[in-house]
Amino acid sequence: MPEDHQPKFATVAVHGGAAPDPTTNARATPIYQTTSFTFDDAGHAADLFNLEQFGNIYTRIMNPTQNVLEERIATLEGGTAALATASGHAAQLLVMHALMSPGDEFIAAKQLYGGSLNQFGHSFKKFGWTARFADCNDPDSFKALINDKTKAIFIESIANPGGIVTDMESISKIAKEAGIPLIVDNTLATPYLCQPKQFGADVIVHSMTKFLGGHGNSLGGILVDCGTFDWMASDKFPTLSAPCPGYHGKVLGEMFGPMALAIACRVVGLRDLGPCISPFNAFLIATGMETLPLRMRQHTENALHVARFLKNHEKVAWVSYAGLSDSPYHERAKRYCFKGAGAVFTFGLKGGFDAGVKLVNSVELFSHLANVGDTRSLIIHPASTTHSQLTPDERTAAGAGDDVVRLSVGIEDAHDIILDLERSLDKI
Repeated sequence: MPEDHQPKFATVAVHGGAAPDPTTNARATPIYQTTSFTFDDAGHAADLFNLEQFGNIYTRIMNPTQNVLEERIATLEGGTAALATASGHAAQLLVMHALMSPGDEFIAAKQLYGGSLNQFGHSFKKFGWTARFADCNDPDSFKALINDKTKAIFIESIANPGGIVTDMESISKIAKEAGIPLIVDNTLATPYLCQPKQFGADVIVHSMTKFLGGHGNSLGGILVDCGTFDWMASDKFPTLSAPCPGYHGKVLGEMFGPMALAIACRVVGLRDLGPCISPFNAFLIATGMETLPLRMRQHTENALHVARFLKNHEKVAWVSYAGLSDSPYHERAKRYCFKGAGAVFTFGLKGGFDAGVKLVNSVELFSHLANVGDTRSLIIHPASTTHSQLTPDERTAAGAGDDVVRLSVGIEDAHDIILDLERSLDKI
C-alpha cells in the first residue's frame, strides 16, 4: 500500500499489530506461552530493566501475543499506546494507580456498570481514593464536585445498563478547564461505533471480555493512552511528572511524552500489582477482534429490531434504547455513535421485580448470565444480580430499578430472538 495510505477500520481489525511470525512464518499470531524471555547479553538486560530499550522481559509485564492486541486496539481508538490487562477492572485499577495518591479524589458518573460503582465506591477506599458521583445527564454536576484533590473524571460512552449516551464533549470541556484527564469506558460502543478521543477523551478503557473479544470465552481489559494530556503541565500527577524512585529518578512523563501514561501503568502498576492478561486470552481476544466490524453491524441491527418489538408490547412499560427515534438520547447517539446505538439496552416490565424474575426464568434462546457483548443473546435482571449490592436508590440512579431487564442482543437471526422474547413474555 502507498506510504501515506491509512487502512480502514475493517483492515486494521484484521491486520493491526500483526505480521507473519519471523521465525516460523506462521500467519496467525502465535501464543507465546512463556513466562520469560532471554537477553542477548548483560548490556541488553540492563537496558531493558532501565527503560533504555523496549523489549520483552517477563510475561507479567509484556508478551508478544499481548503486544499484537495492544497495537491493534490502540490504532482503532486513535491512541498512542495501550496496555492489556487481566480484566476491565484491572485496567481501571492501573489507570487510577498511576493518577491517584492517598487522599485524592475523582469524579465518576453514577450511571455506570454496577461492578464499577462497587470498585469505585468501596474497594478504592482502601487505597485512600475517594469517588464522587455526578449525573452524566447534567455536565454541571461534574463541575460542582471539582476541588484541588480531584485527579480525573470517569464516564462511560454508552452507560451500562441504562443505555444512556453520554455527552462526552461537554464533560471533556469541564475536565480540560480543571486540568484533569477525562477517562472514558468505551466497552459497550467499541471503537467501531464510537471513538472517544474525537470527543475529548484522554484515556480509554475497555472490558475486552465483552464485544472486543466477542465470544464469551476469555477475560481481558485494556487501557488506551490517547496521548492528548500534558502530564508535565503541573505537579498533580507525580507518578508521571516527578522522579520515579523505582527507576533511579527517571521522569516518565519526560521520557515517554504522549505515551507516558501507558508506559507508567505497565512498568510501575502492572509490574508491581500484577493483573496481567494471559497469552492465551490475548490470542483469543485478538482473534475475536478480526470480526468486530461484522459482529457490531449485526448486533446493532438486531438490537433495533428487538427494541421496536418490545416498545409495542403490552406488558412492557418502557424501552431505553438510543436507537429508537423517540429516545431522549437519539440525537446524541447520531452524533457520538453514528453507526448505531449498540446492542445493550434495558426495558421495564409493568409487573415489576417479580415479572423480571419470571422473564429471565422463561427464556430459551437467551442465556441468563452476567455478561454482555457475546455473539449469543444474553439477558439479566440487574436488581437481583449485578446491582443487588446497591441500595434501592442507588439501583434506580444507575438505571437498574426493580422493573428493569437488560438485554445484550446477539448475532442470531432477529426473528428467532424476538420469538423467544414473545413466548416468554406470554408466560408472565
